[in-house]
Amino acid sequence: MLAGLGVVAFSLTFPATAWGLESFGPWSLVALRSVLAALVAGGVLLAARVPLPARRHRAGLAVVGGGVVVGFPLLTTLALQTSTTSHAAVVVGLLPLTTAVLGSLRTGERPSRAFWIAALAGAAVVIAFTVQQSGGALTTGDLYLFGALLVCAAGYTEGGRLARVMPGWQVIGWALVLCLPLAVAGSLVALPLEPVHLNAHGVLGLVWVAAGSTFLGLYVWYRGMAAIGVARASQLQLAQPLLTLVWSFFLLGEELSAAAPVAAVAVLVCIAATQRAGRGAVRRSRTVRSGRESPPARS
Repeated sequence: MLAGLGVVAFSLTFPATAWGLESFGPWSLVALRSVLAALVAGGVLLAARVPLPARRHRAGLAVVGGGVVVGFPLLTTLALQTSTTSHAAVVVGLLPLTTAVLGSLRTGERPSRAFWIAALAGAAVVIAFTVQQSGGALTTGDLYLFGALLVCAAGYTEGGRLARVMPGWQVIGWALVLCLPLAVAGSLVALPLEPVHLNAHGVLGLVWVAAGSTFLGLYVWYRGMAAIGVARASQLQLAQPLLTLVWSFFLLGEELSAAAPVAAVAVLVCIAATQRAGRGAVRRSRTVRSGRESPPARS
């Protein structure tokens, strides 16, 4: 449930970013997003008197910050200058598979063969959609999006691992605070160079990507990943493209190609298979780690 709430928050990110670009340039929007989110997170950490994270966790927090605070927002914002939110949403449907692979390598999770078959099926649909939409050639926006997949998957994986030893809100909170000096410097450089035209859409978009997507969304997302495992939680994001298509239609008035909803529904169908296969794998993994694996039944 927590991971699902995170997916709902993330599904609004692209439409909110498109709104934010009405008022800010791409570099300014990303920098201001990080500054505002870090101020919210820092205030919460200060109010709760949370001690500094242990030294052994700081490298992992740096990966989280580089992936989900800086890398993913910047690359997707640049992509949305040339791609529609509906196209970007379906391309990012590859993120679940990317996260599951990195999570398996980093945390030692071993999903079943059925899990990987369903995950690969969803990824194949996304690749086919991307090729069909781009006429067989990758666009600059697609290259930005594929780069965003890699850095975001690394940030998700490391954040899910850290959320097992500290609360999820502290994981994203400290990652945001760690990136604050870079975000402030980026704001000071970008704002004088890029035009600013404030309107209601731009301000609302900035507020959502800062407080909703970056802080609250990642807080519940990391808590969910810690509870059910990185691989299984990641596959819930197969629903994100479909949700983003809905938001893009109602909030932005985008015209959807016939292939976009078909591709989104196809990857959504894979969720049931990955969750069913992943549930048993997570239970077996926890049983083995706890040393409480039941002996085989005797006939």
